[in-house]
Amino acid sequence: MTTGAIKAVLIDLDGTLLDTVLDLHAAADGMLADLGRPPVAIEDIRAYVGRGIPNLVKRVLAGKLEAADDPNPPPADALASFKKHYAEFNGRKATPFPGVMEGLEAFKAKGLPMGVITNKAHAFSVPLLERTGLAPYMSTIVSGDLLPRPKPDPMPVIWACGRLGVSPAETLMIGDSVHDFHAGHSAGCRVYLVPYGYNEGQDVRGLACDAIVSSLAEAAALV
Repeated sequence: MTTGAIKAVLIDLDGTLLDTVLDLHAAADGMLADLGRPPVAIEDIRAYVGRGIPNLVKRVLAGKLEAADDPNPPPADALASFKKHYAEFNGRKATPFPGVMEGLEAFKAKGLPMGVITNKAHAFSVPLLERTGLAPYMSTIVSGDLLPRPKPDPMPVIWACGRLGVSPAETLMIGDSVHDFHAGHSAGCRVYLVPYGYNEGQDVRGLACDAIVSSLAEAAALV
């Protein structure tokens, strides 16, 4: 377990800060309708989220999580359709999870700079944070298409630490999935995980993180 004072906080977006599944589900159904295919269940979308939009599209089309392991990109027409619909729905029904606003305020009161680490593309992550009122809390936003390697690679975490002027050992990473755990842990951060998000069917309570917290408010109370 990492020891020492925490000087910055990096937080995952979908499934940790915001419940975005309704917007993503609307975009997926719009894409499927364009392709002449039946709609997908909301709970399937909840399981498919976590590795960026191209992998979400592959999973929706195939109807299984394992589709994200296929190195080939999704069909161009399907991806373009999803992005078109998601640009329309992004942020419409997304809401902060319980304890998020309280946690952000608590971290702010402690003087800790915060950043977002997401696999969502910049074209969607920044508008989403702005529309939901979370953008002003963030000193840096690392989207999935900013760097050569997204989560679970530690590159985005290490890059964000550099932007915030802290070392990974002085940084707390908060997420909801195995990808957040591996990105933060490999970078050398302390890692807290929430059990309520989009974990691709894997219970995060089985991971060797530093703490399982019920909310960002609880995370802030531990720092």
